[in-house]
Amino acid sequence: MLNSLNSPQREAVKYLDGPLLVLAGAGSGKTRVITQKISYLIDEAGYNPKEIAAITFTNKAAREMQERVAKLMQGKSTKGLTIATFHSLGLQMLRAEASLLGYKPQFSILDASDSFKIVADILATTDKQLLRKTQWQISAWKNAFINADQAKAQANEELTHAAAKVYQLYQQTLKAYQAVDFDDLIKLPVELFEQHESALNKWQRKLQYLLIDEYQDTNACQYKLVKMLTGVRGQFTAVGDDDQAIYGWRGADVENLRQLTDDFSKLKVIKLEQNYRSTARILRAANQIISNNPKLFEKKLWGDLGTGDLIQVSAAMSEEAEAESVIMKLQAHKFEHRTKFLDYAILYRGNHQARIFEQQLRNHKIPYTVSGGQSFFDKGEIKDLISYLRLIANEDDDPAFIRAATTPKKGIGNTTLERLGEFASAHKISLFAAAFEADFQSDVGNKQLDDLLNFCQYINKLQARAVRDPAGEVLNDLLSTIQYEAFLYDSEEPRAAESKWSNVLDFIGWLTKKGEASTEYGNETEAKNLLELTQMVSLMSMLEGADAGEPDAVKLSTLHAAKGLEFGHVFLIGVEEGILPHRESIDAGVLDPSKIEEERRLMYVGITRAQKSLNISWCKKRKRAGELQMCEPSRFIAELPKDDVRHFGNPFNDPEISKDFGKSKMANIKAMLANK
Repeated sequence: MLNSLNSPQREAVKYLDGPLLVLAGAGSGKTRVITQKISYLIDEAGYNPKEIAAITFTNKAAREMQERVAKLMQGKSTKGLTIATFHSLGLQMLRAEASLLGYKPQFSILDASDSFKIVADILATTDKQLLRKTQWQISAWKNAFINADQAKAQANEELTHAAAKVYQLYQQTLKAYQAVDFDDLIKLPVELFEQHESALNKWQRKLQYLLIDEYQDTNACQYKLVKMLTGVRGQFTAVGDDDQAIYGWRGADVENLRQLTDDFSKLKVIKLEQNYRSTARILRAANQIISNNPKLFEKKLWGDLGTGDLIQVSAAMSEEAEAESVIMKLQAHKFEHRTKFLDYAILYRGNHQARIFEQQLRNHKIPYTVSGGQSFFDKGEIKDLISYLRLIANEDDDPAFIRAATTPKKGIGNTTLERLGEFASAHKISLFAAAFEADFQSDVGNKQLDDLLNFCQYINKLQARAVRDPAGEVLNDLLSTIQYEAFLYDSEEPRAAESKWSNVLDFIGWLTKKGEASTEYGNETEAKNLLELTQMVSLMSMLEGADAGEPDAVKLSTLHAAKGLEFGHVFLIGVEEGILPHRESIDAGVLDPSKIEEERRLMYVGITRAQKSLNISWCKKRKRAGELQMCEPSRFIAELPKDDVRHFGNPFNDPEISKDFGKSKMANIKAMLANK
């Protein structure tokens, strides 16, 4: 089995004498190394599958890994093997140890919009920018493993001081709701292990060998968790690439790679430099660009897939001209090479760049998908249903209570909810609990109270059924009781209602299937009740959408979302100063060169997505805030190897010449028409 691996890959799979860092260049087969190593640990090294955990960053990566391991193990049992995201593993730990931290096992997981609402309530403002900044700051503190008290002590300016106060109130609110946010799924397990040695020992015994994918994307909190779980033995393999560290803005810390060499003196480093994806020209371009960054570890990609086409760099007069030119090139290339639409990707630095390309693709009737578009779980109708699920799982979840109580309308008006809210906060209890308090009940009209209690009692009934009856049955009964289909048709145009109802049925069907015992990727999965499914859904909706097949369509994606993917032919657009590198990075880069270095890594990620051909384009003029502005090509274009690049851009790109040329062309046409 190991014969199909190259020499460094084989060495990485077989090395078990201590901590190992595998520096895996783009397209060098890192997933293969991780999956082969899992198989090797079980077949050759005597590990029980339940003692091994492979940790990834996305559900998609975890799924791919599970499928590959199932193929490798061909029918042998992998029961108990953990292949999960950091957040899913954190959730497992919290579920098992919730009581030690003062939570009940059915705590709710709040998504970003729920958190945003809580922050908005605390700050009592509608200033979206301030709210987003505050939410971002709280998330950054959690990722850096800084609690509310430490944040307050460290705050050095007015904004962070105010944010630290909000952080404190925000955490208190979460605790009152018996809820955690996305960042807590890593932070709380670390706190748990710091405070309860017995829990740490239990999990260290349980997980004897860790494999960590995309290690360069870990933040301080995730690194702490890995370090605690692996203990002094350091039985782990971390796989990462310092040249693809592009998530600094999200709290990821490429320094964690250097930290490994300090914290584990016996750390072995193995480099994977053979690329199985791209042609020599693309690899030379990637190597040359990244060589302008200071190196943590020296590494150079090489491959044997032939020289390949020249890299094309095109200058366009405007965004419209760029989009038109890209789509024409794409169509001509597809026609000439008989390829499929899914062989092409259009990659960009920021979401706003996609709009004009979407227009062009629609005009030419070319199918496309947009990465990072609205997730299935973000659709209003799905969030409505999830609010009921969350409330069934945890009646103290106030955000879920408000949404479920008012969608569809149940006679519970805003005045009743306001009174309920005031009573609940005065007595420091949840809205659900407040509804049953005699003092509150005596203060509300009979009709309003009846409607409120009917709703709460119905939730109680569902709670009893949620642990006992099949998930699909409970969900279908819920839909007919609240008459959700009729509600959709009453409040939407028929076509929109039909589409929403179809999404609801898909969701229920998917959940019903997930609830049944089955064999997935060769692993047996036990039946799940509605409570277990609810936490799984909350987490999935934040990591990404449900499984989606790959349609034959051009892929539009940000560079960040494209990491880990590969395409036959890549169009990298808007490669200008102020876009890539980003304007904020240029400003900050004067004081902090690491900002430009991260942008350069983003360019490197873009280049290394391409297998056979790479087109880079930039605009000479671009509309900004309604005004036309002159643009300059990105500094990264000048860093490309001259012999591998062909520049395109007609002689009339000078705006003055272009104007004169246009006038004379127009005069000629008029003259021709006059002579007819």
